[in-house]
Amino acid sequence: MKLSKTQANLALIIVAFLWGTSFTFIKQAIAAGMPPGLINSLRGLIFTLLIYLFFFRIINKMTRTEFRVGVFAGLINCIVLQLQSSGLKFTTPSHSAFLTAMYVVILPFVTWLIFRKKPAKKSYISIVLCLVGMAYLTGVIDDGFHVQLGDWLSVLAALALSFQIVYYGHFATGARPQIVAFMLGMTQLIVSGVYSLIFESEGYEFIDWSHAVIPLIILGVSASFVAQTLQIYSQKYTDVITTGLILMTESLFASVVSIAFGIEHLTNRLIVGGIFIITGLLIIQFNIQWLKIKVNKNTS
Repeated sequence: MKLSKTQANLALIIVAFLWGTSFTFIKQAIAAGMPPGLINSLRGLIFTLLIYLFFFRIINKMTRTEFRVGVFAGLINCIVLQLQSSGLKFTTPSHSAFLTAMYVVILPFVTWLIFRKKPAKKSYISIVLCLVGMAYLTGVIDDGFHVQLGDWLSVLAALALSFQIVYYGHFATGARPQIVAFMLGMTQLIVSGVYSLIFESEGYEFIDWSHAVIPLIILGVSASFVAQTLQIYSQKYTDVITTGLILMTESLFASVVSIAFGIEHLTNRLIVGGIFIITGLLIIQFNIQWLKIKVNKNTS
């Protein structure tokens, strides 16, 4: 089924909301003693089973090219999820979400690196605003330089996510979205599972499954199966800039849900830092030259 650009954008808003809520559920699963790698592997298991259940006829006809595209997309996705979930062990959902959203600012520089397309001048303004926002958010402005490990991991997740967006937008468009989604889940299941068995197995005995299982199921169904499948499918029918603009609202949803669940409180740092980062994200997405032309037409 083909989507109009409006339908694709509405679907991406749903994706942003589901991903925004996922920060809180990851934090809950970690609080129940579940290691990040195991969370991601079990999410991948749920994702793989559901996507195959609904689209097995298409998946069974996977081509070698689609397999390769899906595996590479899955490896990038594993890096994003591992950095993000590991970071949430040491920081709050709001911090993680706002810092991860900086991928929108990093995206033009990744495009420059890969395609030799120089970023617009506004990109440099955006990166400065985001860095100031990060400084407020992490307490550097008030307390000096002692950024938490979780915040650094969230920034690295933003870098990896920018590569993922570029890959989806430029290299994965020819593959069927159901197959790419299936390979995301399968790669996530295997790679994160192996990582967890090697580095996290000693902590399995401390998992409180009664408190971890519900957040885990929600993550597997909503954040992985529904959101990632929608993202891959919808991004084919809209442009990369609009995709980035919509998905950056993920940080807003993450903060609202985290505060609503009582995981963190609304602070001045969160407000000021969030405003700086959102302003930087808006500048990178907003076409100032288009606005000037429109204003001139309206006033002439």
